[in-house]
Amino acid sequence: MKRKFLYNPLTKIIIGIIVIGCAVAIGQLGGQSLLEKVHISADYKSVIIGILIASLALASYITLFSFYEKRQITELKFTHFGKNAGIGFSVGFILQSLVILVIYTYGGYTVLNINPISFVLPGFAIALTSAIFEEILFRGIIFRLTEEKLSSTIALVVSALIFGLLHLQNKNSSIFSAMSIAIQAGVLLAASYIYSKNLWLPIFLHFAWNFAEAGIYGAVISGNIITKSLFTSKISGPEIITGGLFGPENSIQATVFCLIVGIIFIIIAKRQNKFIKPFWKK
Repeated sequence: MKRKFLYNPLTKIIIGIIVIGCAVAIGQLGGQSLLEKVHISADYKSVIIGILIASLALASYITLFSFYEKRQITELKFTHFGKNAGIGFSVGFILQSLVILVIYTYGGYTVLNINPISFVLPGFAIALTSAIFEEILFRGIIFRLTEEKLSSTIALVVSALIFGLLHLQNKNSSIFSAMSIAIQAGVLLAASYIYSKNLWLPIFLHFAWNFAEAGIYGAVISGNIITKSLFTSKISGPEIITGGLFGPENSIQATVFCLIVGIIFIIIAKRQNKFIKPFWKK
């Protein structure tokens, strides 16, 4: 009875979230304490802390599930790493660039200044931390364990809805922005994981999307304003196109573009028989 409870997918999800969450919290607090008296700029400190948090998230995930599930962590293997990283980064960066291009076409995006390359550091740190931490949490734990029991389709819907609804806590969020995030990130990132069966593709896709949005184009990212970016920009116009105070992720074109690519990943994965059936159909 105890063994059945311990190895229940829901139990594994809860334990996984607690362990990874604690590792990240330790990395955040420990990094800040260690660097408190180090005389380097806040931007470099944020990058160091970001790398520390990302490393602890990866290490704790690999350690926990290697022991817990008594298996090799194939979803983080470096086999085809270059391919997965390249596809992920390219898709994420191109999608975000297309979103900004639509805003520019409607006269809503203006570059006010081009800054030194060091100005990308805050956006880089945030993109790195969120991409690795959130992908391990949502695709590595919630999606993967739900998929094993209930099917790829149900796992995609459940993880996407949770991902979107959790963004309701962000500043200037709304039901529309939460559903937009659920479709854009939730569906697209889960679909990319089903296609690749590897976390590196959604990690790099997530990283490139956030990095381009905040670090390069200087846009608001999920309601959060980044003070430094490569381009100091001004974004104005109808909220349906610009995303308003929540940022471009709240725009209609972001949802449409990401949904299209997500469907492409799903179609390819279906053709390659990568969708897992629910336990009652196995």
